[in-house]
Amino acid sequence: MHLPVQSFFVLLLFFFSSIATAALVEHVFQVKNVVVKPLCKEQTIPTVNGTLPGPTINVREGDTLVVHVINNSTYNITIHWHGVFQLKSSWMDGANMISHCPIQPRNNFTYRFDITGQEGTLLWHAHVVNLRATLHGALIIRPRSGRSYPFPKPYKEVPLVFEQWWDADIELLNSRPAPISDAYLINGLAGESYICSKNRMFKLRVVKGKTYLLRIINAALNTHLFFKIASHNVTVVSVDAVYTTPYISNVMILTPGQTIDALLTADQPNGMYYMEISPYTSANSLVPVPPSTPTRSLIFYEGAKSTASPSNSLMPSGMNAISTAHRFSSNITSLVGGPYWTQVPPDVDEKMFVTMGLGLNPCPPGAKCIGPFGQRYAGSLNNRTFVIPGTISLQEAHFYNISGVYTDDFPDQPPMKFDYANFNVRTNSEYKMMFPERKTSVKTLKYNSTVEIVVQNTGIITPESHPMHLHGFNFYVLGYGFGNYDPIRDADKLNLVNPQMHNTVGVPPGGWVVLRFKANNPGAWMFHCHMDAHLPYGIIMVFIVQNGPTPETSLQPPPSNLPQCTRDPTIYESPTSNVNLSY
Repeated sequence: MHLPVQSFFVLLLFFFSSIATAALVEHVFQVKNVVVKPLCKEQTIPTVNGTLPGPTINVREGDTLVVHVINNSTYNITIHWHGVFQLKSSWMDGANMISHCPIQPRNNFTYRFDITGQEGTLLWHAHVVNLRATLHGALIIRPRSGRSYPFPKPYKEVPLVFEQWWDADIELLNSRPAPISDAYLINGLAGESYICSKNRMFKLRVVKGKTYLLRIINAALNTHLFFKIASHNVTVVSVDAVYTTPYISNVMILTPGQTIDALLTADQPNGMYYMEISPYTSANSLVPVPPSTPTRSLIFYEGAKSTASPSNSLMPSGMNAISTAHRFSSNITSLVGGPYWTQVPPDVDEKMFVTMGLGLNPCPPGAKCIGPFGQRYAGSLNNRTFVIPGTISLQEAHFYNISGVYTDDFPDQPPMKFDYANFNVRTNSEYKMMFPERKTSVKTLKYNSTVEIVVQNTGIITPESHPMHLHGFNFYVLGYGFGNYDPIRDADKLNLVNPQMHNTVGVPPGGWVVLRFKANNPGAWMFHCHMDAHLPYGIIMVFIVQNGPTPETSLQPPPSNLPQCTRDPTIYESPTSNVNLSY
């Protein structure tokens, strides 16, 4: 086909302008142990470049991000770029033992990937159990040069990183159940609610009449958090780096790993106003719950008297917390026609009904376990407890056709139907449901297939809200509800017009969500609870998306310096080596 000369030059100009606006953004992450003191006790923690939270990464859509990770800590680490699609770069996802083996102490690795098709606030964090507590930071993606936000340009942008803190060695967080945290932090500071930190509070000075874009990140390890600003409303404009229909609210809920962009206008009388976070607890008394002490930061209007008492908020609590969280979460909708908006795929190729929640694991002989019935806590999806591979990463096993690492048999349904939300042990079969099968099993998807998942929260042990995170994709959240999902009654309520899109969603306690996504990104992708305490419990499964019809739609070979768990040279000779690692 021949193009007219004028059209050719327009295309050429567009091509070169796209190149000109893309940049190579480079960072060095020095991972090292440092001594910090957020509360009363000095604590040695792993950090990136010696700060908590770690450095903020600023990029524009279309940029290439290069991060050199130098591991001078005493821990094996990986860095996950939470919410980044990793199109054609799934080896860079940073999921420990899924996309690659960990970076061992005194070793290094360079992550390199393109940021395409998304704008907003995300985060980066360690993806080895519990190291996310201190190894995390903001990842901010702005529109490429010459493009604007789909809302009025703010006067200033302000990252707010919420964190969870323990006055204990990080290794102790591996206990089952995980120990209760001692505090929450806002941008690394605990504020005046805690002894020894009364003079250390994050303060935001604002100019009356100006509008600020708050880039809010819940980097807490295990806790959903409410966020309120005294006497102020905010307008939510993006969630998980997906633009939303502007939504005005006086309270927000963020699950671990979720992000929100919200506009705050300084429209109140000059004064000081608390910004507060408090935990959202939905589990019953069988599971340890965090303290409800709110953590405060401060908005300080320019010209306000410093002697004035700050205004504060009444934070959600009790049953009001569940309804408040549900009202906020279920009212978000996508910005139809906004940047990168796409319609919901109407036809579904793969339908899955996945039960999710806690369970039990038999207590080892001679040990004392504090879970129900004297057993250990476990977790499952469709009654499968995921076992992380130990000899080679799952994606390498897939790429090199290595057997004995995983099985391709993750079920589309639980092994039996039961009263999911109101579980009671009445029969031997129901008792066995409390003890899920331990297995490294995956679900294989054809390239470009449309997948619909009903995630059903169960009442086994406790009907707790779980934040489910999918690597490599955003998904449409078609609906939320409480109780057992009814495929006839509830299907009629699903939003197929402007549903919100997420990479992480909180499944209501004793309830359900319906998700849909397009499997157009070849590789191995985790789908798991984003409460780190639940990773060793095994609330995980993996999707393997097969190659498409072209090299551009196929999983690329791994980089030559990919961290390895084994030095067996026969594994890496060819993609058809058929090495068996089932020993």
